[in-house]
Amino acid sequence: MKNKKTLVLGASTKPDRYAYKAISLLVEKGHSVLAIGQNAGEVAGIKIQTKAIPLKNIDTISLYLNPMRQRDYYNYIVESKPKRVIFNPGTENPEFYQLLELNTIKVEVACTLVLLTTNQY
Repeated sequence: MKNKKTLVLGASTKPDRYAYKAISLLVEKGHSVLAIGQNAGEVAGIKIQTKAIPLKNIDTISLYLNPMRQRDYYNYIVESKPKRVIFNPGTENPEFYQLLELNTIKVEVACTLVLLTTNQY
C-alpha cells in the first residue's frame, strides 16, 4: 500500500468525532498524517495544529469543516496543490468543487472512514 500524505482539516480530540476516527484509522493504516483543528491536542500520536501549516507533497486533504468554515481555507488548500480533496458527509460544497476543479484538483465526495475500511483510499 502506498503511503498517502494526508491533511485532516477540522481535526478534533473528541473520540466521538469522525475527524478523530479518521486520524486514528489513517495512522493505523500507515499513512503520514497532518492535522489542523480549532483546538490544539493530540490524536494517535499526531499533533493537532491550530494554524495553517506549510504543506509539501500532500496527496489528500480530508475535510471535516462545514462549507462556511471552509471559505477561510480556499486559498490555502488550492496553494497546497493536493492531488484530491475528500468532502466528508456534511461538508459538501459545490462552490468549492468548482474552484478545485479549475485548479485541476480532484474532488471526491465520500467518507474517509469508508474509503479506508474498504481499501479504496
